[in-house]
Amino acid sequence: MAIEDNPRSREQYGQELKRRREAAGLTQEELSQRVVMSRTHIAHIEAGRRRPDVEDARRLDQVLGTGGFFERFLPTLDGRKVAEHFAEAAELERQAVAIKEYASTLLPGFLQTPAYAREVLGSGHPAKSDERRDSLLATRLERARLMDNFDSPRVTLLLGEAVLRQVIGGPGVMCEQLRHIQELGESRRIRIHVLPFRAGAHALLEGPVKLMWFEELPPVAYVEGLKSGRIWELQGTVRELEDVYDHALGDALSHRKSLALLKAVAEDYEHEAQREQHP
Repeated sequence: MAIEDNPRSREQYGQELKRRREAAGLTQEELSQRVVMSRTHIAHIEAGRRRPDVEDARRLDQVLGTGGFFERFLPTLDGRKVAEHFAEAAELERQAVAIKEYASTLLPGFLQTPAYAREVLGSGHPAKSDERRDSLLATRLERARLMDNFDSPRVTLLLGEAVLRQVIGGPGVMCEQLRHIQELGESRRIRIHVLPFRAGAHALLEGPVKLMWFEELPPVAYVEGLKSGRIWELQGTVRELEDVYDHALGDALSHRKSLALLKAVAEDYEHEAQREQHP
């Protein structure tokens, strides 16, 4: 069976694993014990939802006697592009028990206030109708429910200082947004670190990244660009991105100092908004 590098590749890979497992007379549980993987992970691979890393694939080949098949076709699944570039990442976001994210210019969608999100979604080219913008806004606000559970996901937020300084929607909107993040940090719901401009060149200059961990499945990384996004599941690549994130985190302000900066910038926006209302 040849696996094409197309949207069905992962599904086909999973179907082949199921076929060869059943040919060997093994249940998912029996296979999981022999290859040292969770039964749930095997079920997700067979359903086309996840992929093994290279060591997993080698053990599958060894146990199933498949002559290197699963390792040989593994590269066709690496770094899949997402057609609707955030759709799959949003689903993974809902499943995550821990998230570490670096935002360079905009706050992550699940942390945006309605007014901030409305301005972001109303920008861009071509222009969106009010109806289209409001539909997108409803979806984005639904993502904010991710924060309803105090314990999960655990969130570490690394913000470029430009996120604080880029005025989205005016000083009043920015004041409300920064105070929302400040409150989440002060309540210990999220951990916040700001990368100040004075830090200069840092490891994440090339752009934003989101790292996600799960109960039983391997971690993944999501890297986003203009109208594009890529999910990385290859564990070597995910570990490299974790290292890059941690390196940049070392250049950031502490949680306490970051909260103080958020508070100070929010107060500046509040005073500016008052001046605009009462010139």
